[in-house]
This record gives sequence, C-alpha cells and structure tokens, in this order.
Amino acid sequence: MKHLLVIRHAKSSWDNSIPNDFDRPLNDRGFKDAPRMAKRLHDKKIAIDAFISSTAKRAFTTATFFYEEYKKGGNKTLGVIGIPELYLAPPKVFREVISEADDSYNTIAVFAHNPGITEFVNELTNTRIDEMPTCAVFAVDIETDSWKDFVHAPKSFWFFESPKNG
Repeated sequence: MKHLLVIRHAKSSWDNSIPNDFDRPLNDRGFKDAPRMAKRLHDKKIAIDAFISSTAKRAFTTATFFYEEYKKGGNKTLGVIGIPELYLAPPKVFREVISEADDSYNTIAVFAHNPGITEFVNELTNTRIDEMPTCAVFAVDIETDSWKDFVHAPKSFWFFESPKNG
C-alpha cells in the first residue's frame, strides 16, 4: 500500500512589482498557513517519506515548511525534490512524476498549482473538490507496492484537510 498527499501551495502574493508568475512568493497568510498545515499533518502522525514540489517559489516554499516540520521529528528525507515540470502542470504530468517515484517511499507529498492540481485530484477517486484551496491536502491510498503502477492501481480517498477546516 502506498499513500499520496497532493498539496496546493499556500496563499501567494499578487504584488504587481513581481514580473514573473513563477517567482511570486507567499503572502502573510501563506506564511502562517503552510507551517500550521505541516504541523497538523505531523501531529496526526502522518508519515511523509518524500516531498516533491514544483520549483515555483510559492510551491517550493510551501514544501520547505512541510519538510522543516517533519525534520524536527527526526524525518530522514534529504529535503524537497524540485520538479520544474510541476509548475502549472496538467494531470498527465502529475501521473508521470508520481509513477517515477522511488519505491522505497511509502508516502509522498506532491506540491503544485491550480488548475491542474484540482483536475488531477478529481481524477483519483469518486471524491470531488470544486477547487483545491490554497494549502489544502487531498490524500489517497493506492493499492500497489510500486509507484510505477500508480496510474492503473486502485485508489481510495483517505482524507481532505484545508486551513479553514481545522
């Protein structure tokens, strides 16, 4: 059994002085929500073996907050794995990235963006989300021992968390 946590980046700044969308940082709410959501998952004893993120600033920063929270608890992961293709990725890219994950990871967290992240989570199970809120976590269980079988493996909804429902 494998477990997947799909996490949208925390709330980001819309400061017009930042010319490139890729470089948008978190805003004040994002800097509060990301560590709070990371702690919420960690307090629930949800193990995460790998943190895989879009390399866009807002997603990578969110993933880093989660990694830092888990590192406090003795997590032995090497850090956040940056995947440039996850920036504004369609569902196909999520499937490819997850299928390439190392089988030594039982639980992975993937950090990315809308609209692709909402489209992707709505493909996973019968549970639907109108729009993934910022810093929300959509989690599924996957009946497989190998990530390469992810696409065709049976999946079941595990849980959904967002900053507003905690």
